[in-house]
Amino acid sequence: MKYNIALIHGDGIGPEVVNEAVNVLDTVAKKFGHEFCYTPLLAGGCAIDAKGECLPQETIDACKKADAVLLGAVGGWKWDTLPGDKRPERALLGLRKELGLFANIRPALLFDALAEACPLKPEIVEGGLDIVVVRELTGGIYFGERGTKETPMGLAAYDVEQYAEEEVRRIAVTAFDMAMKRNKKVTSVDKANVLDSSRLWRRVVTEVAKDYPEVTLEHLYIDNAAMQLVRNPKQFDVIVTGNIFGDILSDEASMITGSIGMLPSASLAAGNFGMYEPVHGSAPDIAGQDKANPLATILSAAMMLRYTFGLSKEADAIENAVKAVLAKGYRTPDIYTEGTTLVGTKEAGRLVCAEI
Repeated sequence: MKYNIALIHGDGIGPEVVNEAVNVLDTVAKKFGHEFCYTPLLAGGCAIDAKGECLPQETIDACKKADAVLLGAVGGWKWDTLPGDKRPERALLGLRKELGLFANIRPALLFDALAEACPLKPEIVEGGLDIVVVRELTGGIYFGERGTKETPMGLAAYDVEQYAEEEVRRIAVTAFDMAMKRNKKVTSVDKANVLDSSRLWRRVVTEVAKDYPEVTLEHLYIDNAAMQLVRNPKQFDVIVTGNIFGDILSDEASMITGSIGMLPSASLAAGNFGMYEPVHGSAPDIAGQDKANPLATILSAAMMLRYTFGLSKEADAIENAVKAVLAKGYRTPDIYTEGTTLVGTKEAGRLVCAEI
């Protein structure tokens, strides 16, 4: 099979980790008889430098023509002084909106070999962690009405949290479908004791749950959910929530697994189209030093094979290779501990390819 992948290397360590993911994909292609064709595109700070804008129209058009998008990371200190609507990170919001990427899937998996890196007490995570956060991506406060106005207290700024029924319904269906393939439990997170938008969210999620009688549904307020993630994370299977709450909880979930450098993510549209990227940022302080952990981006490529291309065996090959590399004690600086073998970005990618 032949697949067309839009490559957005991005900024900072983005090019380094994407290059290793491409090497892994090429290894998979050779082993399983596929062909992956890549179209390099600009977005983020590098696009600002080259084109004067963080998300050129040509990038959007090329992404729409591709079968999937693989993204490194965007942003960095160089562009921190730009106005909010001109910053590199706005490219992510633009891509999500233009490509219809309404569902962000973030697995929080504690690898056995990295159990000591988890900041929680061993008895809390004994037996491992396997949580998925399903975050709504194109609605809520990040895309709502915003502005400033004069008040008796001076200039005030506002951002509006708004959700429509269909926006909630489609993300809820995504979460319940995923739960059916896992442990059949969904935790919906909102703030329904205070917010009208959350009361609508809770009503719609409850309605969707009726179509999934095998799945257990529970509701938690966002403050309680954040507490429970560190108190007893093993109680969770699939967490579904809105844009801003999901932004916070998915990062919290990623840190209890030991390293943000290990975690992939997928942003999905209707059908099988998706954009795949590591959870971590551009880390400009280590860019170009062969120190970045490429495993999150490599695992993001595995998610691409599984969710968009339907290549489960190929995705398994990548994930098992990553587990094997970790089990043999190889570590990039972010997950290195005494007694393990320190390797750089390129060597980590080469080791995964060798295991495949």
